[in-house]
Formats: sequence, structure tokens, C-alpha cells
Amino acid sequence: MGNLQTERASYTRYRILALLTGLSLVSYLLRSNISIAAKFMMPDLGLDEMQMGQVFSAFMLGYAIFQIPAGALGDRFGPRRVLALAAVLWGAATLLTGLVPALAALTLLLLFRFLLGAAEAATYPVAARSVADWFPAGERTFANVVVVAGSTFGMIFNGPLTSALMVAQGWRTAFLLTSLTGLVVGLLWWRFATDHPANHPAISPGELALIGADRPTGSTPLAWRSLIANRNIGLVSVSYFLDSYVLFIFVFWFYIYLTDERGFGVLKGGYYNSLPFLFAMVMMPLTGWLCDRLGRRTGRRRARRTFAFGLLTLAAGALFLGARASDPLPAILCLSLAVGLLMSSEGPFWSTISELAWPHSGAAGGIMNTAGNLAGVVSTALTPLLVREIGWTGLFIASAAMLFIAGLLWFFIRIDEPCQ
Repeated sequence: MGNLQTERASYTRYRILALLTGLSLVSYLLRSNISIAAKFMMPDLGLDEMQMGQVFSAFMLGYAIFQIPAGALGDRFGPRRVLALAAVLWGAATLLTGLVPALAALTLLLLFRFLLGAAEAATYPVAARSVADWFPAGERTFANVVVVAGSTFGMIFNGPLTSALMVAQGWRTAFLLTSLTGLVVGLLWWRFATDHPANHPAISPGELALIGADRPTGSTPLAWRSLIANRNIGLVSVSYFLDSYVLFIFVFWFYIYLTDERGFGVLKGGYYNSLPFLFAMVMMPLTGWLCDRLGRRTGRRRARRTFAFGLLTLAAGALFLGARASDPLPAILCLSLAVGLLMSSEGPFWSTISELAWPHSGAAGGIMNTAGNLAGVVSTALTPLLVREIGWTGLFIASAAMLFIAGLLWFFIRIDEPCQ
């Protein structure tokens, strides 16, 4: 009882979680602000839509290529150093984007966006490693999903913040000012975070004992490259590929669906475009907390499998209903619910991958997130072609089938078989 009371007086791990969530928010803000600024950048720099699309793709390329190396760096040098350096590089790349001259603009933008993608590749694999270090197993699903939920704040605030800065000061100033957020969040992380709980001056003995009571097994050193051949990590990554494929449809194409298919105007379409991420922002922490709570009663393996399958299956059902709805409002509500359920599965994904691969959680998270980002590349390219061939209804129904398969794969994942 004394240890429990001591632990209750110390919540240092939640301060670390708040910092990780802030890093997630800023990383998404700095990667997505160009989607709003592009309207003003193109005429100013003499770029067309095809060239701006190449600039968008440069980020995705850097982000995908460096997932595994960035995760491995987090395992090797610790989350404190890697995430602090990464955040400063986010700010630097954003600052350079705001300073790019019209001469050789395309070449420089391709370079700066690639560098931003490479730096941001560390965000979620290394954050998952930090969560594995700082949280007991019974709280990791909640912690991981809260970190990812930080990106939904970035999705929601990006449009209003970036557009307001551009209207008031121009697109260059918008980049210059938002670049400061990377520097600030990087310095805060460096100042208040540590790699290991035992090194933090504010932690109590009870909280330290709680965190270390059930470290992930499988801590025998091994070459992180061997993780790629692991069956369970492969199954998680395939499931995450299918999950991410559907999510990227909403990230990149939902606004077009709202305006072209449902007939909404520019402003109303922008409002409804944020609704799926509002759903996700509310649902993700709640479902993560419930999953951990169930895990303490039935076991982590069963709870995460149940929640992953249930969330993905419910998302498939909501997506199917939204695709078939004839009235716009019920369709949008069902589709938004589908995204909320879909993004809520992030907690089981990240907590599972971090335990399967301990102590190489960062590298394994990089493998899984590489699969997710490759899904984004494929999804972004195929969506307009599929809409032309089978329409939005057919696309959403096919996507629902993908989510159901992603959920079924969890019945073949053995969380109790970590890499050795």
C-alpha cells in the first residue's frame, strides 16, 4: 500500500506523454501546412499543380525511406537525443521552405521537403520506443494512441492557423512563424525528458517500480535487420498497410469527395473535411484507455486482439453504410465514424509492435510505419483511377473489405512470441 501511495504522488510518465503528444502535433502541422500554402506558393514561384504534386511526394519519399533507420537510431542513441534533433530539423526545413527563392524553386522545394520527411520519420517509431520505456504494459495502448491523437490536433488546426497567417502576413511568413514550433517543442523535449525513467529527477520510487514491473520480454541483443523476417512483425505490418491505405484516402481525397460527389461548396466542404478527425480526436484516447483496462482483466494479448479486430470491423461496417447512404449528412457521419474507429486502432498496433520487438521497438515501429507509408503512396496514386472505374461507392465498399481483412489478420498474430 505504501508503494502504491508513493506511485500515486508521481505522474512523471504523463508529462513525458504530454511532450510526445506535442511533438506529434507539431510534426503534423509542419508537414501539412504546405497543403494550404500551395495555393499562394504556386503563382508566386511559377509552379503548376503537377510540380507541386512532386513537392508533396518528396516529403512522402523521405518519410518512407527513413522510417527504419530513424527507429534504429532511437534504439541506439535514445529517444531524448533523436527526437530533439529531429524537431529542430523540422523547424529548419520549414524555415528554408519559407525562404526559397523563385529561381530554382522546384529543385530547392524538392530538397527541403525530402529533408523534412526524413527528419519527421523519427516521430512515431521513436515515440513508441519512449512509451515502451516509460509506461507499464497495462498503460501502453492508451499512451501510444494519445501520441498519435496529437496528429489529429495538427489536422484540425492546420487549416485555420496556416490560412490566417497567410492572409495576414503572406505564405512566407506563415512558414517562418510555424518553423519556430519545431524549435520550441524540440527544446522542451530536451529539457524535460530523459531516455530512462530512472534518470528523471521528478520520478518517485513507486512510479519507477510500477514502470519496471513488467518490462517487455525478449531483451536478448540481436541485429535489428532480422526483425524484417519475423512472422508476427510481418503480419502486423500487413494489417497496418491495409489500415493505412484506407486512412490515406480520407487524408488526401475526402475533400474532393465532399465537393465533387456530395456537392458541397468550398467553405462547407472544408468544415466537413475536419469532422472525421474530430471524431478520431475524441475516440482515440477513450478506446485506448478501455483497451488497457480490459487488458488488466483478461490479458494484454486478448484485449489488443479484441480491440484491433473490433475497431477495424466496426470501421468497415460504418464505411459500408456511409458508401451506401443516399443523403449527404448520414453519409458523412458514417464515414467520419469509420475514420474515428480506424484511427483508434493505432493504440493496439503501436503497443503490440513495441513489445514484439523489444529492445528494438524503434526499428520495428519503423518497419510497420514504412508499410503504412507505402500504403499511402499506393492509395494516393490509385484513388483517382479507382473512382473513375468503380465510383466513390465502389471505392468505399472495397476499402471496407480491406479493413475487415486487416482485422482478421490479428487472429494470427502471437503477441506472446517476442523476437529472440
